[in-house]
Amino acid sequence: MSRWIKLTILLMAAVAVFNWWSGRENGAPADAVVVEGGPATGAAASTRYPSFLPTEALETLRAIERGGPFTYDRDGVVFQNRERRLPERPRGYYHEYTVATPGASNRGARRIIAGGDPPEIYYYTDDHYRTFRRVELQR
Repeated sequence: MSRWIKLTILLMAAVAVFNWWSGRENGAPADAVVVEGGPATGAAASTRYPSFLPTEALETLRAIERGGPFTYDRDGVVFQNRERRLPERPRGYYHEYTVATPGASNRGARRIIAGGDPPEIYYYTDDHYRTFRRVELQR
């Protein structure tokens, strides 16, 4: 095999490993999708919020609307959307916020992703960015 073919194969393997590794950086597998609607999976405390949201997500949404304060240091950081599971927007459009998980010793897997400044769209994930559900707020 020629030197250039070996080098090309090695480069392709390195790119494949990099893509695989960076795609797992936030714990999300490659087959994740945005889910809109679906059966209710939680109890919302208000009709203003979708019924699939857990009560803790309502607290997070209210904190986002107030501009804080937030419980976790990482709340409000830019969500990269590296796996492109949410609609493409410029860097800095999406921000992530932790939804408390009762009994968890860390931040858990639940998040609200808010898009825009001020937020104009919200997504909820309970599986650490594997799937998202759009949150339609009733104003």
